[in-house]
Amino acid sequence: MTPQILTVYLTVLSILIVPIISRLRYDLVALLGLLLLSILGIIPSDAAFSGLGHPAVITVAAVLVITRGLRNAGVIDLLARWLGNVGENLSVQLAALCGLVGIASAFMNNVGALAVFMPVAIRMARRSERSPALYLMPLAFAAHFGGMMTLIGTPPNIIMSTLRAEYVGEPFRMFDFFPLGLGIAVVSIAFISLVGWRLVPVRRTSASSGDLFKIKDYLSEVRVPESSALAGKPVRALRNITEADVLIVRIRRGDQRLPAPAGFETIHAGDILMVRADADHLATFVRDAGLTLAEARPLGEEALQSDEITLVEAVVTPDSRMVRRTARNLNLRARHGINLLAVSRRGARLRAELAAIQLQAGDVLLLQGYRSLMQEILQVLGLLPLAEREIQIGRPSRILLAAGTFALAMAISAVGLLPVQITMMAAAAAMVLTRLLTMREAYASIDWRIIVLLGAMLPLGGAMEATGGAQLVADQILRLGSNLAPTAMVVIILGVTMFLSDLVNNAAAVVLMAPIAAGIAQGLGVSLDPFLIAVTIGGSCAFLTPIGHQSNVLVLEPGGYEFGDYWRLGLPVELIIIAVGTPLVLLLWPL
Repeated sequence: MTPQILTVYLTVLSILIVPIISRLRYDLVALLGLLLLSILGIIPSDAAFSGLGHPAVITVAAVLVITRGLRNAGVIDLLARWLGNVGENLSVQLAALCGLVGIASAFMNNVGALAVFMPVAIRMARRSERSPALYLMPLAFAAHFGGMMTLIGTPPNIIMSTLRAEYVGEPFRMFDFFPLGLGIAVVSIAFISLVGWRLVPVRRTSASSGDLFKIKDYLSEVRVPESSALAGKPVRALRNITEADVLIVRIRRGDQRLPAPAGFETIHAGDILMVRADADHLATFVRDAGLTLAEARPLGEEALQSDEITLVEAVVTPDSRMVRRTARNLNLRARHGINLLAVSRRGARLRAELAAIQLQAGDVLLLQGYRSLMQEILQVLGLLPLAEREIQIGRPSRILLAAGTFALAMAISAVGLLPVQITMMAAAAAMVLTRLLTMREAYASIDWRIIVLLGAMLPLGGAMEATGGAQLVADQILRLGSNLAPTAMVVIILGVTMFLSDLVNNAAAVVLMAPIAAGIAQGLGVSLDPFLIAVTIGGSCAFLTPIGHQSNVLVLEPGGYEFGDYWRLGLPVELIIIAVGTPLVLLLWPL
């Protein structure tokens, strides 16, 4: 083993391990690894950032923009609307939900498809008086199944297509994966719908059940006398008067109602303030501000809403700007005009001072704000709305325009007239030109974390191959499995990639495993395709942990799951995929 190979191994190992044991993100760690190998001269300086212009990176970015255009037009919401008439049978509901999210994720970003169907699943669970846990984990898994069907369904497919072009001179086409992906999806969804849902733990109330956010237990009304320190002061002066954890959620002034008052709104003597506070903080607030308790009367969530103001439950996504920050330093009311009313984590409502809670990915928030601005604010903050999200059906002309643009791009790519990165980027540009989305929305829809990660990992994968590190690993595997048939080696590659994808980003797992799989195929003297496809499937199968894929993280808190719950359903699913996928791979791509 040369010093260069050892350096590459240690760098790759650090990229895989450091984000798991620290708070550093995968994209940052991968970028640091790329810089280190560039400084040491292992990766040529003129090739260090070549990954950012790689066809796989361009295609992933374009697909993310197209996903936003399809959602804006109402294409996916139209599918979601059909789920309202599937009845109350759980198996039928799961089959319909998983089938539709699978279809959607075959043609758009998995997380984007899940974001549309999560509110539908939660509404379905509440209507059927079942736990959302029975719906959300199957839904997240189905997004993985759908991604296996087409070239653009998931980053591993896109990456492997471009890598195959480097190995054998021809990329995978748009629907080359379809028979394999469809077979896996049908069998897996049938298993989950009929049997698998029984393996999903429902051990506690989920954060999306509605029971955790009984906000009426924390609502009180206080009157502002002329002698009050708040009289004549703006709402934002509250922090200068008291240290109590209190939020003014409505002002009643005679017959006038001012829900979610802005920070500049002046409080007048005689106003009645509806505040969110527990008993201790309410007592402190009344004393510090010189207030009096108003007459006791029933208070409920309806008092927090109006024609203009709404309440929304939303989950914090892993790439949200709110992660590891507090409502206070985000200045939610002044900057975005929303109030944070409650936070749920691990199935329990947090009782600490809301403004000081450091938010985490997967937290479920109860927010109050202007109805007309709420969707835009949620997108800016990186939040996904849960059951309160209303399905918006686009105009038929917009739906046809979006779907037609996308279908044309896919058809051109499928027949090989133009490379996929060209057709997808052209479709994204066409959606901007036809005003299906704005340039601001286009840039905001791109997950720059994935772009940077891919841009860094592709040169690192090249370094593994160029230094001989990938071939060294392949030779060791061949030596250990010298008595095994090539079919068994395909299964091993599939299983190892699955395991890596459960722990690290699936794109990183595919980039690292592809040259090793190619080396094994060359050593056995067989076709590369079955081994490359095995890596591709394994990269889409992060079912054992919540950290393997964003879709798994997003359902963790709304479903009330714990870290160790995923393997209960995920392990049988992975075994089924190996059992079904291996013969299909060898049938479609013979050794």
